[in-house]
Amino acid sequence: MKKVFALFLVSLLLLLTACSGSNEKAQTESGDSKDPNELTIWTWDPNFNVKAMNLAAEAYQGDNPDFKIKIIENAQEDVVQKLNTSLSSGTTKGLPNIVLIEDYRAQSFLQAYPDAFHELTDVFNTEDFASYKLGPTSLDGKVYGLPFDSGVTGLYVRTDYLSEAGYTVEDLNNADWDKYIEIGKAVKEKTGKFMLSLDPNDMGIVRIMVQSAGSWFTEEDGVTPQLAGNEALKKSFEVYKKLIEADIARPISDWNQLLEGFNSGEVASVPTGNWITASVKAEASQSGKWAVAPIPKLPGMDSSVNASNLGGSSWYVLDVPGKEKAADFLAKTFGSNADFYQTLVTEIGAIGTYIPAAEGEAYKAADEFFGGQATVTDFSAWTEEIPRINYGLHTYAIEDILVVEMQNYLNGKEVDQVLEDAQAQAEAQLK
Repeated sequence: MKKVFALFLVSLLLLLTACSGSNEKAQTESGDSKDPNELTIWTWDPNFNVKAMNLAAEAYQGDNPDFKIKIIENAQEDVVQKLNTSLSSGTTKGLPNIVLIEDYRAQSFLQAYPDAFHELTDVFNTEDFASYKLGPTSLDGKVYGLPFDSGVTGLYVRTDYLSEAGYTVEDLNNADWDKYIEIGKAVKEKTGKFMLSLDPNDMGIVRIMVQSAGSWFTEEDGVTPQLAGNEALKKSFEVYKKLIEADIARPISDWNQLLEGFNSGEVASVPTGNWITASVKAEASQSGKWAVAPIPKLPGMDSSVNASNLGGSSWYVLDVPGKEKAADFLAKTFGSNADFYQTLVTEIGAIGTYIPAAEGEAYKAADEFFGGQATVTDFSAWTEEIPRINYGLHTYAIEDILVVEMQNYLNGKEVDQVLEDAQAQAEAQLK
C-alpha cells in the first residue's frame, strides 16, 4: 500500500506540474507579462500593423532603451473574438496593454465595456488629428483611442486607359458617380476593360458613398437603425445599380480576385482606401500608368463631398497594470512624433491622420509609379475633408442585411421598399 500511495503522490505531482506548465504557457500566450518594461500588444497584419508597432517601439527606445514590446498577432476576427471573450469574463487577466480596434467596431467595445479602457483625453492633442477619427474613438466626451491609419479613399485610375477613351485625370476632379459611369462606359467601349471590380457580398463601396454625404446606417446615437428614408443610402443604392446596369463592373468574390483584376490590367480603376497603394504598386510593369483622383461624390446631393473613408483603425490602452507606460508610449510615437510618421510612410506606406506629419518630406515626395504625383500629399488633404460621423454599434450586422436587400433591388424590387424592409429587419434583429 505504501508503494501504491507513493506512486499515486508522484503521479499527482507530475499532473500538477504539467497543469502548471500548461497554465503558464496559456498565460504567456494570452498576453500577461511580468516585466514592467514590456508591453503586450494585440493586433493583426504582420506587414502593416505589426511592422508599424515595431517601428514605434524602435522610435521610443531612443529615450527608453530598456523598453520592449511583445506582439501577439492574429487575424482581425480572432482579435475581436479574444477581446470580447476576455472583457465579458469580467477579469483583466490575460488582457494586453494595447489593442488595435477597427474604427467600425470601436463603439461596440467602448459602450459594452466602458470601464475596460484607459482614458487618453489628456494624453495627446486631439486637435492635431483629423476630426473624423475622433468620433469612433470617443464616448461621452472622453477620448479612448489614439488614431492610427487613415482609411481615406481615392480613385486609383489607369491614365493610359483614360487617354484611349478620350479623357484625362482632370476630368475626374470634383466628379460625381454619374460622371464616373460616363467615363467608365467610354473606357469599356474603347479598351474592352472594366472600370472597377465589385463583390456582391461586400458593401464597402456603399459605405464610401454614404459617408461622403455625412450619413451612416444608424442615427447619431449610433444605435437606432437609419435605413428607411436615408437619402444618402438611397442614392448609394441607385448608383450601385447604375454601375451594374452600365456593365462596367467586373464581378468578383474575394480579395485575390480584386488584386488580380487591376494587377492584370483587366480593370481600369479602384475606388477604395489608400491602404491599397502597395498592392497597386506590386505590378512594377505598370509604373507610370496610374494616378489617384478624389473619390467621386453622390450625384444631386449638396451634402456629399469628394472625400470619404473605408476602414482605418486606432490604438486602445486597456485599464490594466502598465496602462500609464502604454499611454506614454503611444503619446510619444503615434500621438506626437512627426518624424516617426515619415518613417511609417517610407517603410510601409501607412498614412496616419496626424496633421503635422503632412509637412514632412516623405509626405511631399513624388511617386514615380503614379507619374510623379505626390499621392500622400493629396491623401492627407482629402483626409481633412472626410465628414465626421458616428459608426455606432452595428455596421457589419446592418451590412449583412443590406447585402441581401441589394440583390432584391437589383432583381427589381423598388428601392424605397428595399430600405423599408431593411429597416424592419434591423429593428427586429438589433433590439
